[in-house]
Amino acid sequence: MRALAVQLWPGASPTPQDGLLAILIRTSPAVPGENARAQHSAGAGATRDAARRQIRLASRAALAAALCVPASDIEIISPPGTAPRVLLAGRESRIGCSFSHEADYSLAAINLQGPIGADLMYVQDIPDWPSVARDYLGPRAAVRRTPAEYTQLWTQREAALKCHALQLSEWQADLPGQSITLALPVANLVGHLHIGDRSA
Repeated sequence: MRALAVQLWPGASPTPQDGLLAILIRTSPAVPGENARAQHSAGAGATRDAARRQIRLASRAALAAALCVPASDIEIISPPGTAPRVLLAGRESRIGCSFSHEADYSLAAINLQGPIGADLMYVQDIPDWPSVARDYLGPRAAVRRTPAEYTQLWTQREAALKCHALQLSEWQADLPGQSITLALPVANLVGHLHIGDRSA
């Protein structure tokens, strides 16, 4: 799979594609004419907590719709320092989920077959992208690129780290698994999923 379409939620019941689904919710209304990032930073802590609650509720509803089970049967638990896990009717499941937040949007990605990592980011023109890329994204990223290309590489790396439950650190090596581009319905918003290698 080269790309996965991300569905705005609430909406129609999501249909998993190769066991994967992703939803995007708007977590705070934008004020016309103002920069979303500036609005978000005004109450970042409270806003982030509210976004976490919103995306977990939305992902439970979307997963329930996809599985044709009551939302009350789905619980998402995420003890600090661990990847989120999905319980079905109080029992462990192999379903993986990952969340990402960017300005006024939050993303939930679900893998019905195992671990998953997801990352979301607006395209940014950061003056020191080349040095950031060299330090954190590896040798292939150290060539001169556009801001959109750097942002794509950044979300790809973050998604892989989340899938493997690793913290951001300086580049060490590629991580095993498969990277999938997200087809997002918001301009200049890019993202990736990372799942385990299904051939392993």
